[in-house]
Amino acid sequence: MSNIVDPLVGRIAARIRTERERRRWTLAQLADASGVSQAMISRIERGESSPTAVVLGKLSAAFQLSVASLLALAEGAPHEADARPGVRRQTDAAEWRDPGTGYRRRQITGPRFPAEIAEIRLPAGARVPYPAAAFAFVRQVVWVLDGRLTFHDGDAVHELGAGDTIELGEPTERVFANTTDTECRYAVILARGTQP
Repeated sequence: MSNIVDPLVGRIAARIRTERERRRWTLAQLADASGVSQAMISRIERGESSPTAVVLGKLSAAFQLSVASLLALAEGAPHEADARPGVRRQTDAAEWRDPGTGYRRRQITGPRFPAEIAEIRLPAGARVPYPAAAFAFVRQVVWVLDGRLTFHDGDAVHELGAGDTIELGEPTERVFANTTDTECRYAVILARGTQP
């Protein structure tokens, strides 16, 4: 195993610690609110473990943030002066990889843009579930760019192909699944709402 630490993992660790401390929560309180063990949260906050998409979903739900918001905050420019509108090169965008599924996420918009847009690459056979609370306070559209996505929206299952979109309604448990033998690429467009 490499000793090189992914800088994005360090920024995610710092963001989770900042969100917890901003709420004046102990590790035990965040563990209770999220269902993630104190030991795992501690390893994540120290940058010793990269959280999976499922763990990020649970933590973001506890913070009443979307996963996209939590990652966007971690990926955002470290200084306000760096957050100017303008050209963002693909090579400059941080890409987060879920160590559990190989799911890859790249933030498209900057921290000052009024909507959050992310590009997701879901490997063949990958399945990523999120709790309903991860979708509170947001309006979200999923747009399939390439491949096929099996999207579980509560009890409903939608088979989406390239060009298809789904606008998400009330928060419910959701699963993003790729049941094919090729990668699925989709965009998530998110706007903050005022109520869950």
